[in-house]
Amino acid sequence: MSARLTSTDSTLVGGVTMLPQGASRAPLNLRGGRVASSSAANAFPVDVRDHRILPGLINAHEHLQVNAVPPLRRAEPFPNSYAWIDAFQQHFHDADVAAALRVPKSVRLRHGALKNLLAGTTCVVHHDPWHAALDEDDFPVALLRDHGWSYALDGPEFGPPVSASYHSTPADRPWMIHLAEGTDAVAAAELARLDALGCLGSNTVLIHGVGLDAADIERVIARGAAVVWCPGSNRALLGRTLDPRRLYAAGCLALGSDSRLSGRRDLLDELSDVAARGELSSTALLALVTTQAARIFRLGLRGGLAAGAPADLLIVRDREGLAADSLVGLTRSDIRAVVREGVPRIADPDFADWFAAAGVDTIAVQLDGRPKLIARSLAEPAVFALEPGLEVSFSHDESEIDLAMEARCH
Repeated sequence: MSARLTSTDSTLVGGVTMLPQGASRAPLNLRGGRVASSSAANAFPVDVRDHRILPGLINAHEHLQVNAVPPLRRAEPFPNSYAWIDAFQQHFHDADVAAALRVPKSVRLRHGALKNLLAGTTCVVHHDPWHAALDEDDFPVALLRDHGWSYALDGPEFGPPVSASYHSTPADRPWMIHLAEGTDAVAAAELARLDALGCLGSNTVLIHGVGLDAADIERVIARGAAVVWCPGSNRALLGRTLDPRRLYAAGCLALGSDSRLSGRRDLLDELSDVAARGELSSTALLALVTTQAARIFRLGLRGGLAAGAPADLLIVRDREGLAADSLVGLTRSDIRAVVREGVPRIADPDFADWFAAAGVDTIAVQLDGRPKLIARSLAEPAVFALEPGLEVSFSHDESEIDLAMEARCH
C-alpha cells in the first residue's frame, strides 16, 4: 500500500479489542501502519464505543482471478477434483464462461481481492502463478509471499513440479499443494504418495484433505504439517468435507474460501456455515482465520493486534448475547469499517471524518443495500462491474455520477 495512505496516525477509543491473550478495553493505537504501544502526539481519535475491534481476517486459500466465472453445476458430487477439472473442460465453451475469462486477468485479480476486503479479509493466500498486478502498491489486500507451491499430484500440468518445488522451498517458508481433494481411492492414496516423494514436512500445507483418514491426520500432525479446510467448496463439489476437530485441536488447521467458482461468497459466509453445523466454537472460528492461519503460513504478527502487528482490522458493533470474539452471523454489510495499514478503506458514512483525517478520498456506494464509503482508489469501474451487490451511489458530484454510469455500462 502506498505510503501516502498511512500519513495520519489514529487512536481507537472506547471499543473492545480482541487481542491474542483476550479482550482489552484499552485504546488501540495505530502508528505508521502498525499497532503501537503508545499514541502519537497528534493521533486522530476515533470513537468506537459499543464496538468490537477484530484483526483483519486471513483467507488461507483463494484463487483470486476466478470469482466472477460462473460455476459448473452438477446434480451428483464428483469423486475427486480431477473429475471436476475434466468436466470443466466443456464448461469453458459456455458463452458466459468465455465472456468472464475475456476480462483481463489483472482486473479479475483485483476483483477477487476487493471481494475479500469487503468481507473483512485483509490478507489472502493466493494459490496460482504470480502476476504483476499482485505487486501493485494499491492492491486491495496483503498477500502471502516468498512461499512455495504446486497445484496437485496429478491433473493439469499447471504450476511448478511437486518434488522440485518442495525441495527448493526454504524450510522456514510454507509450501502448499491441493491434496486428497476427493472421497475415492485416488484421493485416499495421495498423502502416502506425497510422503514417498519426501514432501511432507513441517512447512507443508495441504489444501482440502477431504480424503484423509484418521491415521493420515495423525501423520500430518506428527510431521508438523497443516491442512486448509474449505468446507463450502468441498460440499459443493464432493458432497462432504473433513471433520475439522482433531486438526484444529492440534493447531494444524486454517480456513479458506477457494473462490466463488466452487465455494461460498466470502469467508464470513464460510464461517456462518461452519457455526450453523456446530463443528467448532466461536473462539476456534476466529483463530482459524487469524492467529492460527498466521502461524501456519509464517505471517509473523499478522492475525493479531499486538504492538508491532500490521494495523489491519475490522470494526463491528457489539451484539447482545454473543461472545466478544464471535463472527457468527456477520455479513459484509454489517462490518462498520475495514482498515488496512491503519487507514480506513471501507466504512459506514459516519466514519467520514476519519477518511478525511487520513487523506483518503472516498466515493459513496451501496453494499448489499447499505450505504458505505469506499476509498476512491478501490473504485475501479471494471472491478465494480464484476461484484454483485456493490453499486456506486448517485450524488451531486459530477465525477461520481460519471463513475457510476461507467460502472453500470460495463
